[in-house]
Amino acid sequence: MNDSTQMMIRALCAASSRFLVILGLGLILSLQFGSRANAQSINCAAPVTGAPTGPAVVSVASTPFGKVLVEGSAEYAGCSLYILSSDELHTLTSNAAPFACSDNHNVLGAPCDAILWPALLTDGAPIAGPGINPTLLGTVTRNDVLPGQSVQQVTYAGLPLYRFFLDETPGETEGANLFDPVTSPTGIWYLVEPSRGRPAPGQARLVLETAPVNGTGTDQTVLGAVMNNDLSIFQNASFPVYTQSGDAGHPWGDGTNCLGVCAAVPWPPVLTSGPPQAGPGVDQHALGTIVRPDGTHQVTYNGKPVYLFYGDAYIGGITGTQGIYGQGKITPWGVFNTIPPSP
Repeated sequence: MNDSTQMMIRALCAASSRFLVILGLGLILSLQFGSRANAQSINCAAPVTGAPTGPAVVSVASTPFGKVLVEGSAEYAGCSLYILSSDELHTLTSNAAPFACSDNHNVLGAPCDAILWPALLTDGAPIAGPGINPTLLGTVTRNDVLPGQSVQQVTYAGLPLYRFFLDETPGETEGANLFDPVTSPTGIWYLVEPSRGRPAPGQARLVLETAPVNGTGTDQTVLGAVMNNDLSIFQNASFPVYTQSGDAGHPWGDGTNCLGVCAAVPWPPVLTSGPPQAGPGVDQHALGTIVRPDGTHQVTYNGKPVYLFYGDAYIGGITGTQGIYGQGKITPWGVFNTIPPSP
């Protein structure tokens, strides 16, 4: 682990009043938070260090984002569970692409699937707690979570479930709507609604975002979406949103042509669980929604669906640089452009 990586980890932990203890060669990390006087206390941030010894239980809890999936097993009861949008690439490519949260190297130098976003593992078929649709529970074999071991990770509606290492206690949701440049490829972490396993993003909020073009060019003010709702180290960050020319041929109430790989990785749609909110300088009447084929609700602006660009993701002071990197991108799905402020 080089010096710059260690500095990134120290900055991340200091900013969130937490710390990592690195053991040996960094293959095993142990997260310690606050007093451990009560040996039975639940530590939602605990890393995955060994195979499970029993079936995982998935349950439901009420949050400001609505009812969402949480762990039901005694050891982690109430800890929030998340899915990663770019993990869909694994399915879309018939498993040819690796999971976006894996043990591959990342800028923080800690395995994504064991430390940063501990995978929900199970020994045997996972158990559906109250409120869970048992037909949506499944498993996928992972060979990258624990060195030299094959384990089963719990899935819901086909996507793997994870905890988040900055969620210390049950009920915390620091990972909600986190636009994460650390995963490979970049994706958005969502809480999960239990009825059909869709993302539970809560109510989207559109604001004006001022950022340099390509990170170093002239500043421009464009429409942006608020993400990272509860992330203590970079809370309520905003990122530019885009419309795309390929949507022009679609009736706005029926859909978009940015589906599959388009939406899974480079251009994730801006999702909402209710009518989107307008921040200062944004026309509330211009905001609306469409229902995507998967049943999620995507924000529209003047009738046009809006998207984020994965190249814009960054975490201030940790990794990446603020900028407008998607302006004018020509893609197989159309040309993507930012949205200027209303006159």
